[in-house]
Amino acid sequence: MTEKLRKKLITALKIIISAVLIYFIFTKIELKDVLQTLKKSDPLYLFFALLFFVVSKVIAAIRTNLYFHQIGAKVSQLSNLKLYLLGMFYNLFLPGGIGGDAYKGYVIQKEYQPGTKKVVSSLLLDRLSGMLLLFVYACMLAVLSKNEFFQSFYWLIIAAIPLSVVVFWFVNKMFFATTLPVFWKSVGFSALVQLTQLVCVIFILKSLSVDLDTIEYLFVFLVSSIVSVIPLTIGGIGSREVTFLYGAKWLGLDESTSIGISFTFFLITALTSLFGVIYHFKKPKLESVD
Repeated sequence: MTEKLRKKLITALKIIISAVLIYFIFTKIELKDVLQTLKKSDPLYLFFALLFFVVSKVIAAIRTNLYFHQIGAKVSQLSNLKLYLLGMFYNLFLPGGIGGDAYKGYVIQKEYQPGTKKVVSSLLLDRLSGMLLLFVYACMLAVLSKNEFFQSFYWLIIAAIPLSVVVFWFVNKMFFATTLPVFWKSVGFSALVQLTQLVCVIFILKSLSVDLDTIEYLFVFLVSSIVSVIPLTIGGIGSREVTFLYGAKWLGLDESTSIGISFTFFLITALTSLFGVIYHFKKPKLESVD
């Protein structure tokens, strides 16, 4: 099997899985109920949701560049932001081609030659740092929630917060010593990234006139963000919605509202990522800083 054929088969499989999951969701809830929920959305709150999502991505790009600088790729923040946006576009709209992370890694290695292993490591840690804070915030929300679902695991959840950070630090120390000096800075940026995305979802909730169970909806969003990273679907389509569906069932939330939140967040992501098409046709030229 050629590499080109293998990529096409993987893409086809992802599309099929996404389609099956979306179909499955609408066998469990009525599409008209979800559409009715979305029709109630307030445009002003949606604008603020979009604004905070964009801010989260700018911060995420700065975090990525923190790793690049640490491995000797001194790319400017503006150039890196353009490259990051192009990567978002590739991840969502060109799943059959080169992935966003793979393209960023290719460009950085070609331009600065820090070594393929260092580039791959920096991109991997960038993702893992984000997932760490998704997990930490999810635990914090679970502790704050009054939902009975979390009560049996209360102390276990509290213990998991510092334990996860310590484990991640030791993994960095043992396997990624080159980037260890920026560990706490990357964690700080990740905290800001996930916090601004939580604010984004709060505005989505406001736009849908959801005033109850805010903590639980935010918890489900964080869990869905972790699940969507698993590369089984196109841009997390389907996997995020299924997580919202079952999260709503387990926590006693409104299922149509949950799916409405998920779809709204996806549309905001897609709209932002679409701007990366500019740099698909005019590849960003990387500028360096001292």
